Amino acid sequence: MAQESPKNSAAEIPVTSNGEVDDSHEHGFNRDLKHSLPSGLGLSETQITSHGFDSTKEGVVEAGAFQGSPALPLPSVMSPSRVAASRLAHQGSDLIVPAGGQRTQTKSGPVILADEIKNPAMEKLELVRKWSLNTYKCTRQIISEKLGRGSRTVDLELEAQIDILRDNKKKYENILKLAQTLSTQLFQMVHTQRQLGDAFADLSLKSLELHEEFGYNANTQKLLAKNGETLLGAINFFIASVNTLVNKTIEDTLMTVKQYESARIEYDAYRTDLEELNLGPRDANTLPKIEQSQHLFQAHKEKYDKMRNDVSIKLKFLEENKVKVLHNQLVLFHNAIAAYFAGNQKQLEQTLKQFHIKLKTPGVDAPSWLEEQ
Repeated sequence: MAQESPKNSAAEIPVTSNGEVDDSHEHGFNRDLKHSLPSGLGLSETQITSHGFDSTKEGVVEAGAFQGSPALPLPSVMSPSRVAASRLAHQGSDLIVPAGGQRTQTKSGPVILADEIKNPAMEKLELVRKWSLNTYKCTRQIISEKLGRGSRTVDLELEAQIDILRDNKKKYENILKLAQTLSTQLFQMVHTQRQLGDAFADLSLKSLELHEEFGYNANTQKLLAKNGETLLGAINFFIASVNTLVNKTIEDTLMTVKQYESARIEYDAYRTDLEELNLGPRDANTLPKIEQSQHLFQAHKEKYDKMRNDVSIKLKFLEENKVKVLHNQLVLFHNAIAAYFAGNQKQLEQTLKQFHIKLKTPGVDAPSWLEEQ
């Protein structure tokens, strides 16, 4: 029963006639509460937090240390509660409770990107438009040149070198084809001679009366087959070198020539377009077109000059490389053929050593890695 009196006094808050809260009950409640606490705790300050159900205000009533005799209570100080601050912080991210107790509402606006997002479909459409316009102008230039109506830029010295290169390529391709035919026929002849030598050797063992005659022919055919294999190695080396020269080195130069010709057609197409615009009237509508055409013409002129310089350099290096390669290969081919038909086996082998040609022994596989070790 002694513990129920504080609860009853705290539950009933008397109000005076003018609407103010009577402080005498509150002071009595604080005094009774201090008497009920043990004196050994040594509490110098007690905080009582009151929560209103229909009020948004919260506060902390701070009371001074108990002096032992009933006296007038210290004036209560109202300060914001930490519970209220945390409650306001959880209500929404837009409400911020600073240390001073004032609530600030922050406004969040739409996020604006600094860079504009480019549409890939529009970029592709623009590329297709430029490609179509360039193709149309180049096609018109080609047709006008074939009909004899349009003019074309011609470098006489460079065009003559390109014509000679194309003609030489056709001749080298013919030599390559004939050399491959010779190699095929020589391979068949060597294969036949080897079989014939084996047949003579077999008969020399079975025919005692003609043992020596079959033996001579067997040795001769085997020697011819061996020399033929040596000659075949030289011819195949000649074919491989000429094939590299024709189908790689010369072909690479001709690819650059094709790029040069395409650049020349574009240059003439934009040159013709600029000339037509210059012959027309000059007003506010045509001046921007003339400036744009002049800019495109200058860009294609620089490209044409660059490609012409590249072709000239490649033709120069190709000529030097062609002379060096063909000189060595022609010497090899001549010495090998001459030594073979002269029956000079040592000279034939010396020719292959001179050009570092290694022959593969027929029927012998490459050594294994264990044998190489």
